[in-house]
Amino acid sequence: MTTTAWTAVRVVRDRNAGLCLTAVVISGFGTSALWLASGVWVKDLTGSDGLAALCLLAMWAPTLAGPLLGTLADRTHRRPLLIGTSLLVAGLLLTLGGVDAPDRLWLLYAVLFVYGAAGVVHDAAESALIATAVDRSLLGDFNGLRTTANEGMKLLAPLAGAALYTAYGGAAVACLDAATFLLAAVVYALLRVREDRPRPSAGGRRERTVQAVEGARHLRSHPLLRPLVLAGGATMLCAGWSGALVYAVVEDLGRSPAYAGVLYAVQGAGSVAVGLLSGPALRRFGPRRFAAWGIALLSVAVALRAVPDVALAWVCSAAIGVGLPAVLIATLTAVQRETPAPLLGRVTATADTVVLSPNVLGLAAGAALVELLDHRLLLAAAGAALAVTAALLLRRPARPGPTATAGPSGPATP
Repeated sequence: MTTTAWTAVRVVRDRNAGLCLTAVVISGFGTSALWLASGVWVKDLTGSDGLAALCLLAMWAPTLAGPLLGTLADRTHRRPLLIGTSLLVAGLLLTLGGVDAPDRLWLLYAVLFVYGAAGVVHDAAESALIATAVDRSLLGDFNGLRTTANEGMKLLAPLAGAALYTAYGGAAVACLDAATFLLAAVVYALLRVREDRPRPSAGGRRERTVQAVEGARHLRSHPLLRPLVLAGGATMLCAGWSGALVYAVVEDLGRSPAYAGVLYAVQGAGSVAVGLLSGPALRRFGPRRFAAWGIALLSVAVALRAVPDVALAWVCSAAIGVGLPAVLIATLTAVQRETPAPLLGRVTATADTVVLSPNVLGLAAGAALVELLDHRLLLAAAGAALAVTAALLLRRPARPGPTATAGPSGPATP
């Protein structure tokens, strides 16, 4: 049995790791199904593309408050928080059965906004709990398999959600998502993990702000995490920029807009593959070099998308699927290994804000500029920016600072 296959089996056989991965797959399926169906739901009720796009904005907007929301994961035990958050989301989703006319869309947007905020808290608590519940040697493998599972859900769940929506409407998709969160809550309840007592808090606004700043301070002062998080943000900015150009790429290939779905499927297959390989790659190269080589591959693939060739477009899509998750997996694993347990929730949420928020800005910039400039020039610019990001990340190896040894997992390999 190969090393990659063996470590994947070790993750699945580890009770806590297997349960955490199961919960990720279950809730991820429902989230991916709702992601597509909510926009179609609004489009059918209003006929407006702009109002449909607001669904994504409502779900993404709470990530901007990640540093504050992440403090919740450090002020209470993580397993009960995950169970409670899952039950809250399930209950809110069941209220969407009343959204049957344009004047009831406020309820959908409100639920999606709370859904996004709960997702920020959920991800922070889950990452912190995983760092405690999963063996340190399996963290990279777990995060890779988590990426594989999420990408697999993105290939299957939207199709299932679309089929369910077509047959029974948006309320049925909301019920499906609610059921997945209920199942995830049951899985989290089965975890066997001992958590340290959370640090007591005065609960005032000033105290919460100070706690949020502590997470940002840890990232800024850490010699490994700072460059990884900044590189992640730059990568997601360029990825959003490039993603906004996909329909121009498809048109240049002489295909219909629906062909973009084929390219996304190929990209998803690449992400599934890198998720399986990331554990061994992190052990061999360390998070900094693994992320840098992934960004370098991404830079080449994005730039070559400017060439109007169908076979090359497939290769580039697969390469993007391999390169893009590398920096995300490396960053998350490094955060889990290099952060003291009492800070892990807010540090994770802060890192997610810095890394993921630029994707929205990139999408907006790309969508605006593609109307003004040739998409091939824009792709070349994105590729060049990614190449510079990779070079800067490789330029100077990181050395663990004093904070690296404060966490429960010990220092990561630079």
